[in-house]
Amino acid sequence: MALETREQVQVMEAPRAASQVVVGIVQSLRPKQWTKNGIVFAGLVFSRNLFVPELFLRTTLAFVLFCLVSGAVYLINDLADLEKDRRHPVKRHRPLAAGVITPWQGAVAAALLLAISLPAAFALTPRLALALLAYLLLQLAYSFKLKHIVLLDVLVIAGGFVLRAVGGAWAINVPISPWLYVCTILLALFLGLAKRRHELLLLEENAANHRRILDEYSTPLLNDLLGIVSSATIMAYSLYTFSADNLPRNHAMMLTIPFVIYGIFRYMYLVHRRNEGGSPESVLLKDVPLIVTILLWGITSLTILHFVR
Repeated sequence: MALETREQVQVMEAPRAASQVVVGIVQSLRPKQWTKNGIVFAGLVFSRNLFVPELFLRTTLAFVLFCLVSGAVYLINDLADLEKDRRHPVKRHRPLAAGVITPWQGAVAAALLLAISLPAAFALTPRLALALLAYLLLQLAYSFKLKHIVLLDVLVIAGGFVLRAVGGAWAINVPISPWLYVCTILLALFLGLAKRRHELLLLEENAANHRRILDEYSTPLLNDLLGIVSSATIMAYSLYTFSADNLPRNHAMMLTIPFVIYGIFRYMYLVHRRNEGGSPESVLLKDVPLIVTILLWGITSLTILHFVR
């Protein structure tokens, strides 16, 4: 009777265990960070094709494919950093580090995601597949080597954002202004440096034990770099609004500059006064003033790009 009861319990617990693995894998893909892939839509928006159904669908598919590839990269990165994550005060709760899913399950999930996404991108357009492959190789190089090289680590992160923007433009075969690429890499550097600063302050004397590269940084250095990059971002965006060929000739896009300035200032405030910035996607999703600013910038930009001539 006891044996029969144990067998019944095992049968009942099997679906629950399977569902926990599925949930753990989905969590390891870090859906919150998929907001970063939103830069894929830049080519669609700034080429003034947002309301063209076919191009919108192609860009949405490119966005989904970047989410799948980035999710696979997160799994691979967690596998590579498994022991370090277990010593991290926050990352130890990730499914792999916490033992919710096994390393074998994580590796299989990553392989399946790549096996689906890369051929699908090639079917959509070979150039999108090329951008995805370049993004994948860059992220793998970062995970295993480049993240240990000071300054180059944050530049590689910025390069990933640029490849997303390139992939979005290639998916619909439209050119976008070089200024937009400059703004993208500067904004990505800004977010990456803020994340490094947060990690340095959060981990304190254990920073180098978790991420060796943090031993090469200091808070004053990161503060200086953040000041340089934030200033450059504002200037580059301002120049973009009245010099890009694809924008209205009346320079109406300059009306969006105040939103960018306030958004950067607000983020700097959150970084310096509230010690946030370790998870840019979380900051962008929970800080109300920043959300309102982004929405106002988006509404104003869309209005100017699609209804102002």
